[in-house]
Amino acid sequence: MAAIDRQPSAPFSQRNQCELLSISRSMIYYIPAAESALNLELMREMDQIHLDHPYLGSRRIRDLLNRQEERAPVNRKRVTRLMEKMGIVTVYPKPKTSLPDSSHKIYPYLLRDRKITEPNEVWCADITYVPMERGFMYLVAIMDWYSRFVLAWELCNTMETDFCLEALETASRLWGQAEIFNTDQGSQFSANAFTGAIETAGMLMSMDGKGRWIDNRFIERLWRSYKYEEVYLNAYEDVFELKDGTENWMNFYCYERPHQALGSKTPWEIYQKN
Repeated sequence: MAAIDRQPSAPFSQRNQCELLSISRSMIYYIPAAESALNLELMREMDQIHLDHPYLGSRRIRDLLNRQEERAPVNRKRVTRLMEKMGIVTVYPKPKTSLPDSSHKIYPYLLRDRKITEPNEVWCADITYVPMERGFMYLVAIMDWYSRFVLAWELCNTMETDFCLEALETASRLWGQAEIFNTDQGSQFSANAFTGAIETAGMLMSMDGKGRWIDNRFIERLWRSYKYEEVYLNAYEDVFELKDGTENWMNFYCYERPHQALGSKTPWEIYQKN
């Protein structure tokens, strides 16, 4: 991987260098997570537990972790801290992005009792924690609700609005716009910069009501498949390996893998009918 020239005298800006290298701007700021090997192991196990049992709280997650007899017992305080770092909230499978910022506008939910009948009618977005061998990243994805086609995705080591905006810019540039853009009430998606970009693109902003994790069930299924079929099978050592692996898996998911819910067609075969 070629290095980014950060000097002021560089012939190209950092943004242009990232575009030439086909990497996200957020990736050049990656710093490995300062967590011990034990904590990273616990976080990986907690992520799997949360995928399978999103309703479990810190006490029951602690109890499941402590069934591993080969290591010292883990206390609830540590589990709670790691859950916060990972963005895990119990009861419904959402990252901490579901906690709204009180200074941000919350938009109404526009999909109640609405039947989605065609591509680009509704797009949705979400963020998930992604473990690596010696650290972790966050992944944001924008998906077409009708076809399950992943329109854009970005990796970042912090849950900030910028990498969500990068994914939105990519999705809009490649695929145009949807009628409605639905997210949770997380601070990244409710930020004025993000909602402003949605409105500027001519889309209506829709936000899940509190506790309505089921509204993003399609993208939650994407996370489950991605982690069990790709991330957990490949202990990626750095963000560049993770990016390459994610890109390969996303291409397979969208263009090659038949989906039973789509009549054994791929998301691309459904989406391209638009």
